[in-house]
Amino acid sequence: MLVRLVAGPLAGRIMQRFSGQTDGFNARILLITSLNVTILSIFLTILGTWVGSKQISLEPFRNFFHSWLRNFGVAFWIELLIARPIARLAMK
Repeated sequence: MLVRLVAGPLAGRIMQRFSGQTDGFNARILLITSLNVTILSIFLTILGTWVGSKQISLEPFRNFFHSWLRNFGVAFWIELLIARPIARLAMK
């Protein structure tokens, strides 16, 4: 749901600015993957801390860069090496 409501529209707007008509399929896939992962990891770093601690506080903002870098790294490689290839195989 967060992908359709937040990451999809944001990534679509950013994608139009950075991609051109002559960009290949692989370049577009890599760009949209990195944009989606970046946007989702930012939101989920904050929301995940609030849900996990069962309270809304400023804690996610205090430790944001440490937590976000770890979350982004893990999410990016899982998306690139596991999730996207499985989705492409399922769509064939």
